[in-house]
Amino acid sequence: MKRLVTMKTIAKELNVSTATVSKALQDSYEIGNETKQKVWALAKQLKYELNPAGSSLRGQKTKTIAVIIPEIANNFFSLAIKGIEEIARRLDYHVLIYQTHENSEIEMAFTDSLLNGRVDGILISISSETSNNEHFRELVKKIPIVFFDRVYEDIDAVKITTDDYLSTYNATKHLIDCGCKKIAYLLALDNLSTGKKRVQGYHDALKEHNMLYTSDLIVKYDTDEAVNYNNIKNLILTHKPDGVISSIEDLALPCYYVCKELNLNIPKDLKIISFSNLNTAPLLNPSLTTITQPAFEIGKEAASILFKILHNKHVEPNESMILESELIKRDSTSCN
Repeated sequence: MKRLVTMKTIAKELNVSTATVSKALQDSYEIGNETKQKVWALAKQLKYELNPAGSSLRGQKTKTIAVIIPEIANNFFSLAIKGIEEIARRLDYHVLIYQTHENSEIEMAFTDSLLNGRVDGILISISSETSNNEHFRELVKKIPIVFFDRVYEDIDAVKITTDDYLSTYNATKHLIDCGCKKIAYLLALDNLSTGKKRVQGYHDALKEHNMLYTSDLIVKYDTDEAVNYNNIKNLILTHKPDGVISSIEDLALPCYYVCKELNLNIPKDLKIISFSNLNTAPLLNPSLTTITQPAFEIGKEAASILFKILHNKHVEPNESMILESELIKRDSTSCN
């Protein structure tokens, strides 16, 4: 006979209260990340469902959708959420926000817990360390899902993305047009299609313009800020690039600090471009040239399509929508 797993079961195993388990499963701010991860991991191991009776409610509308993102503090995702909420409010839907903190185990625990009838559909941008394509391939058969920004290319589901390849290609070309001879690249999200397309755009632009392409000019993102700073500093000291493209905004600001420490002038000694929705980019000294994604519009489009699915309107099962990012040229890449 299959063992019935309840919150009390998890609480007893972890020696915590059932209230703690309940709040952890709902990603409550009242519970620390370490406790949450222990609860999520055990819930996954025991194949716990948040509400066993929920399956009988699947035919009923909850008027609630879930949004699963890597982090809410990121400017891109906070804008995307605003777009999602604008559409949800019009249709009188509630929005539940879940942060994975770039952790694939947490991501899986969230999605599993949402299969109980608590939400009508899911909007998700997958975590950078994820390798859960088989998990999601099964999940899309059980609940309506729309992927946005970070997606699985090989899963039949609706995907809303931006022109990552072309954006980086054009950014690289902009630096070349401004006289850069040695362009470095700060690499992130490299195990996702998003990151792969971005670095490919950089590579192809260099190749087509007979420019140097070498792994020595690529620095990979690390979760430790100090490591990122030192790696960027070593890159600039050792290889002396005259241009740099950052694939995420978290790697752009360290470039400014390194240049200040090394007494390098931006843009005379080093020109900088970054993927960023940072609203303070124009206020930096010098102002930062950005590849700005239409985050708010992505959120709106993703939500609109999910609601079409929920309201039984026709949507192509593998529909892909690609929105254009904008290269906003500012002083950090001034050609003068």
